[in-house]
Amino acid sequence: MSESITKAEAKKRIEKLKKVISHHRYLYHVLDRQEISDAALDSLKHELYKLEQQFPEFITPDSPTQRVGGKPLAGFKKIGHKTLMLSMEDVFSAEELSDWEDYLKRLMPGVSLEYFAELKVDGFAISLIYEKGIFKVGSTRGDGKVGEDVTQNLKTIESIPLKLEIRKTNLSPAIKNLVEEVEKQIKKGEMEIRGEVYMNVRDFEKLNRELEKKGEKTFANPRNLSAGSIRQLDPKLAASRPLKFLAYDIVADLGQKKHSEEHMLLPVLGFKTDPGKECRNLEEAADFWKEAAEKREKYHFQIDGVVVNIDDNSLFQKLGVVGKSPRGVRAFKFSPKQATTIVEDIEVHVGRTGAMTPLAVLKPVEIGGVTISRASLHNEDEIKRLGLEIGDTVIVGRSGDVIPHVIKVLPELRTGKEKEFKMPKNCPVCGTKLAKAEAEVILRCKNSKCRAREREYFYHFVSGTGFDIIGLGPKIIDRLVDEGLVSDPADLFLLKEGDLTPLERFAEKSAQNLISAIQSKKRITLPNFIYALGIRNVGVETAQDLAERFETLGKLKSASLEELQKIRDVGPIVGKSIYDFFQEKRNLKFVEKLIEVGVKIIEEKKPRRQPLKGKTFVLTGGLESVSREEAKEKIRLLGGDISESVSKKTDYVVAGKAPGSKYERAKKLGVKIINEKEFLKLIKN
Repeated sequence: MSESITKAEAKKRIEKLKKVISHHRYLYHVLDRQEISDAALDSLKHELYKLEQQFPEFITPDSPTQRVGGKPLAGFKKIGHKTLMLSMEDVFSAEELSDWEDYLKRLMPGVSLEYFAELKVDGFAISLIYEKGIFKVGSTRGDGKVGEDVTQNLKTIESIPLKLEIRKTNLSPAIKNLVEEVEKQIKKGEMEIRGEVYMNVRDFEKLNRELEKKGEKTFANPRNLSAGSIRQLDPKLAASRPLKFLAYDIVADLGQKKHSEEHMLLPVLGFKTDPGKECRNLEEAADFWKEAAEKREKYHFQIDGVVVNIDDNSLFQKLGVVGKSPRGVRAFKFSPKQATTIVEDIEVHVGRTGAMTPLAVLKPVEIGGVTISRASLHNEDEIKRLGLEIGDTVIVGRSGDVIPHVIKVLPELRTGKEKEFKMPKNCPVCGTKLAKAEAEVILRCKNSKCRAREREYFYHFVSGTGFDIIGLGPKIIDRLVDEGLVSDPADLFLLKEGDLTPLERFAEKSAQNLISAIQSKKRITLPNFIYALGIRNVGVETAQDLAERFETLGKLKSASLEELQKIRDVGPIVGKSIYDFFQEKRNLKFVEKLIEVGVKIIEEKKPRRQPLKGKTFVLTGGLESVSREEAKEKIRLLGGDISESVSKKTDYVVAGKAPGSKYERAKKLGVKIINEKEFLKLIKN
């Protein structure tokens, strides 16, 4: 919502958000079912929290920010928590974490703050009660005050000890003096341990495959499966599933002064825990978060962030509770792959082939560590399928380096001011009437001289997978076209330094550098040349396949439609696009002009040894040390094939940062997944 939101608008928005969040929280916490992702729900809760902070007069006891979960499921005995099982307020950036510290310093001026950071396992919160060292009662969080008795199911988890026994070997000096008090507490009284029930990722994938084979319902993620298993009335089902328990808290006075000491004591009591890190300041906690984010895919279990606690237990207690959350702790979440935001407008982009692509103009939102303000809507049919209107609240997703897209509309949050969007009937740039080819859903501008189409074609021509002219970006191309210095990309190779120096901001040296960069790219491989031509439906992989099949430009130009359609991954539509391109006189003249201005097609040099021959690779997510195109080139040079989709025939999936659906499909099919380091080692060897 706008920063200048009125009080009346805020009140309406808060009421709508409360209803939607309450609905989705009920599905998630009570019925173990989801209609939207955790990240999207977190985004809605975060918006509500911020609005309530801005307008505290609208905070009510029924707000989702003031309570923990839904009602316990019928069928389990209700258990009251002697100490409330509160959840944590989320933060999504270092700035928000710093704001939290400033807030604490205002509450406790002059107090030195030290922290304890630990991994936030994406599991199912559980309380374990031990009486005289024997496990007696296990319960769910429920609404924070009352949970469900799931003792019998929890007893099936081997990582939960049925009897507490002190292990005195390798004791840390920091807790040696506490062990005697722990022993007394075990013998005489009650002790509560809290933690997360979770499932290892590989166990989850294996179990899902088994369920799929049986024709049974599979689970969206390990957290849902863990929760579903614990809430089964039959303990045999829970016992059949490889559930684990990770402890993070001791609710008992053992003389411990710090939360970090509890993490040292938990293994002594026989519990698995995350060792975490004692942090002298918030910067060290932020470093711990960064390290965890980098290792995220390597952990055996899923984590969705880091928990940052005030380490001093006495200070933690003094800070107290606000709403549903203790003031002394924050969940520093990883940037979500999905978030909610508002569609402020819809613009139509004209592509190089004349395709009209509607783009959602978004209220800026951070997804996966990047601020997003645009999302693709693909075509008119997709807008209708989504039921999208301008002004709608939507869930936006981003995976790897894929263009963000709108996943779902939340019509429950409409105000009545939303507007229906209609695709234009004429090209927004040249005014030509738009047309839709048979069997296509995309509207196109048929005017080959359309200014927008010509510029997009220029951008495509000089891109990294085309002629790769470094330093020649869209702004310079626009200036060259506006000044009438070039009418098509072939004219670029005729430019002289004297053509550029009269232009504003073009010094002699910069003109010289650009001309040198253009001239250095006259030699080009056949796959790059084919891609640069901008033939409709011909991407990098198809260009590579065409080059391998026909070997020369002459053979490709004279290829029959039947010959083209025989090539791998080239069907009737793509084959016809290629054939029609080389039948058009205007295109043939342009190709001839490129040769006339000095462009030479060179042979790709491949090493004699081809160790990757017969191996198919799929790349997903962002790579750090090489670009995706460089990685593909290395694979091809060593004889390997590239595919855009994962199948059982795929040999390797190379997973970079924030891998998307291809990564998930590879796990499901059991395809070998390697990280960037392993990939570089493979091609080096």
